[in-house]
Amino acid sequence: MKKLLRIVSVLVLASAFAVQAGAKDYLATEFGAKPDGETLNTAPIQAAIDYISTHGGGRLIFKGGDFVTGTIYIKNDVTLHLEEGARLLGSLNPWDYIKDPDAKWTSMIFSIGQKNIGITGKGEINCRGFLVATKGVDYCHLGLIDDPLKLDRLQEGKRPENLHFYKCENITVTGITLKDPASWNQQYDKCRNIYVDGVSVDAKSYWNNDGIDIVDCSDVIIRNCRFDAADDVYCFKSHSKDGVSENILVENCWGRSSANGIKFGTYTLGKFKHFRFYNMEIVDTYRSAITIATVDGAQIEDVVIDGLKSIHTGNPIFIRTGSRRTQEQTPYMKDIVIKNVYAEVPFDKPDAGYMYEGPVEDLPRNVCPSGIQGIPGIPIQNITLENIEIVYPGQADKDYAYRGSSKAELEAIPELEKSYPEFSNWKELPAWGFYIRHAEGVTFKNVKISVAGEDYRPAIVADDVNGLNFQGVQINQPSADKKKKQIITNNVKKFKNKK
Repeated sequence: MKKLLRIVSVLVLASAFAVQAGAKDYLATEFGAKPDGETLNTAPIQAAIDYISTHGGGRLIFKGGDFVTGTIYIKNDVTLHLEEGARLLGSLNPWDYIKDPDAKWTSMIFSIGQKNIGITGKGEINCRGFLVATKGVDYCHLGLIDDPLKLDRLQEGKRPENLHFYKCENITVTGITLKDPASWNQQYDKCRNIYVDGVSVDAKSYWNNDGIDIVDCSDVIIRNCRFDAADDVYCFKSHSKDGVSENILVENCWGRSSANGIKFGTYTLGKFKHFRFYNMEIVDTYRSAITIATVDGAQIEDVVIDGLKSIHTGNPIFIRTGSRRTQEQTPYMKDIVIKNVYAEVPFDKPDAGYMYEGPVEDLPRNVCPSGIQGIPGIPIQNITLENIEIVYPGQADKDYAYRGSSKAELEAIPELEKSYPEFSNWKELPAWGFYIRHAEGVTFKNVKISVAGEDYRPAIVADDVNGLNFQGVQINQPSADKKKKQIITNNVKKFKNKK
């Protein structure tokens, strides 16, 4: 896997440099674009891109200044290069953006079915999405834009993203800052050979501001990036049953999120395989630091997360299968390895201070445990957690919210297999550390979980598990009675607990 991704990285960079080596540089101002922060430059920028693409390819250079634009399309063999101090600013007029008929989304920058393309430099792309989105809501109130959700915000696909690449090959995005989208930030849909390096994202001014969305793509490298997002940071989706996401590497990245850190889903229709994450840091996550979910029939296999520090996270690990709309497909998840992780869960709301915080959950419930939760008859298979340390806040009060761990009480916990996959759906769960249900082949090796305060629940509850192997599991609850049973099992076969 690592050898393959190194080869992919070289190929992507080689293709980008090959375009630049045999091509020319052009100044955007030579085509009439004005960096005055007021003139709408959509037409001259698009004319420049079209010219460069049909004349051997090259880079379109933006020097210092603010270039206002609506929707533009990057074409074959063209790289937009933003020098430090240059900004592409989104028009404040919602009518200056196109909802592409093929991509079925709205974006400030599109590329549809193109090859050897990129965006580089130290400049900034800023959709000014909050202002664009709120103007869109004004037009909804006037009856000029349809708002079927009636939520006083347009659907995601009608609000402009910063970048949207659809069915493209050989994409290089490096060095730039992406800021203030009106919807998702950067989406790569059905693309191949993607290289994203050294990108800084500030996407927390409106609803659905994801950091990066990879949809049915293969051969992807994301490294050395920094994300501050109102919604999920690293989001992997599948929008079609025949879609495949494979050979994905994410490394040396930092993320802050008012939702999830690493997330598979929620749209999960196709296949996900061969994912690697190394040396990651995720903070202030309202949802989970790691969510791996398949609820629409997807098959997820061979995922390794090695090296993750997560401070101030609502939930460290949530692994979930469901049957929200599986139809003819049978979901499965197998061969997941998560290792070398340190996480701290606060008692208070971890994303406090975001402009768009996560919602206040329906209460009562105490702080939720990490979860490995399949569905009846379709167990999650071959899960390994190794060298994990998680610190929980405790303070669970059974007089406030209660879930017992007797056989009858465990079997009464609802499946919720058709629900949107969030760890908090069950409100109260019967463990403070890990809740494992409908799984096969689960290994905990050198896992340490601690709870800072009182908690009436046991540390780990396993229900309907075939093959549960604990090696060096440490449970630390100083306030607990020494007679307290910290591991509860129900309908568990082949359980080994080696200290």
